[in-house]
Amino acid sequence: MPTTNEKIGHLIAQIRQDKGYTQAEFARQLNTSQSAVNRMEHGRQNLSLETLGRVSDVLNKQLISLSEGAINLRIEGGHELSGSITLKTSKNATVALLCASLLNRGVTRLKNVARIEEVNRIIEVLTSIGVSIKWTSENDLEIKQPNKLDLTNIDKAAATKTRSVLMLIGPLMHFFKQFNIPYSGGCDLGRRTVLPHLYGLEEFGVGVLTKSGQYEISVNRQLPVRDVVLYESGDTTTENILMAAARTPGQTIIKMASANYMVQDLCFFLTKLGVKIDGIGTSTLKVQGLEDISRNVTYSPAEDPVEAMTFISAAVTTNSSITIQRAPIDFLELELLKLEKMGLKSDISSKYKSDNGQTDLVDITIHKHNGKLVAPVEKIHPNIFPGLNIDHLPYFVPIAAVANGRTLIHDWVYEDRALMYTEIKKIGVNLELADPHRVFIEGPTRWKSADLVCPSGIRPAVMLLIGMLAAPGQSILRNVYTINRGYEDLAKRLNSLGAQITVLHDI
Repeated sequence: MPTTNEKIGHLIAQIRQDKGYTQAEFARQLNTSQSAVNRMEHGRQNLSLETLGRVSDVLNKQLISLSEGAINLRIEGGHELSGSITLKTSKNATVALLCASLLNRGVTRLKNVARIEEVNRIIEVLTSIGVSIKWTSENDLEIKQPNKLDLTNIDKAAATKTRSVLMLIGPLMHFFKQFNIPYSGGCDLGRRTVLPHLYGLEEFGVGVLTKSGQYEISVNRQLPVRDVVLYESGDTTTENILMAAARTPGQTIIKMASANYMVQDLCFFLTKLGVKIDGIGTSTLKVQGLEDISRNVTYSPAEDPVEAMTFISAAVTTNSSITIQRAPIDFLELELLKLEKMGLKSDISSKYKSDNGQTDLVDITIHKHNGKLVAPVEKIHPNIFPGLNIDHLPYFVPIAAVANGRTLIHDWVYEDRALMYTEIKKIGVNLELADPHRVFIEGPTRWKSADLVCPSGIRPAVMLLIGMLAAPGQSILRNVYTINRGYEDLAKRLNSLGAQITVLHDI
């Protein structure tokens, strides 16, 4: 019977080969020798948790799970942050671009990709249907389509962990008359309807039945006979309809479209593939679709405004001064104006372009407020772009907690997200839940440490982490897979600014 090391070694060899790495290439990425890799793959090498972690990172595949909710954070709070941080690219844009790569029979290269769990899950889904995806460097991907996609072995476990799997319908409708995809998962934020996706896709001749555990899709592809008016101006809905239109010959007009950052990134990518799109950045998009797309393209998604808001919130909550580099200003201006009216001072550099050649970036310096922040007179609420970003709203919770006065935060979008905000009461915030969508926060807060489990929403989970940075003493935040779905090395990057966070593994 094979030993545990032999079983793990065989698994490593199999995944390495599936990724297209030679032993020598794999050894270089692991910063070890080829002979060490050979011993590892034949079960003749003792494998520490650290080694397994590095192997998992290089292969972009979790090899073992120590226990359910194994990764925790220990935070020594009450420390001021300082220095500068450079933003990573958008995970929401990247997952859309990965889905859109299915439209292209040429080679798609994505640069500066954030290595996060949400991205990993989509990669696992795509590789399970035959797509060749490999990391050509630490953060660059190369994607090649097979002659024929095979959906029979689609990775259901990975698919059900991300809502982004819904965006496979738009590209896959061009290749199959009938197919099934698993139900989408992701954050547990309430009953987020898929009807806007289905209503929009109907205009292209796509029918979707929801059966036990999966969506059953039938396709009689057609050019919409009328303008496609989106039932809801959602980001993923708009992206799905864009991918449906991109390879439907003729002109599709999409109305009530989202103009948010990830949608714009997808539009810029599709234009590189030869798809003509008018109205990028507006709610009406005119798409001239193509019957076939076969181009070798290289594209870099723009930086993540949600990351920028995360670090802004961390600076304000801890009364710190930091500089956030490469911030996409068009998607942060309203948030900064709200903070300015609350008394926060910041400096913004001249604009320069992201690597995609389109998105305007700036460097933002947040200054210390020294306890002089005041609660806003009006409620803080999100909206579709160009309103306050829906994903930015949770980061106003710890900000409101350090402001003087009473703040009303109205999270009208999700049924359950405001309920997750109540967890922050356990670290000292005076929060009153008015109803499932509204909370009142009375500041300033006397922060206190606590031992808490991450809520299932990415943003509420990071909101708690930010509050713990301000709370003197030792806090524990448990089961941070939720955070890792949306952020790459967040603890390490906060530590580079002076935070004191230790990553712990339950055994």
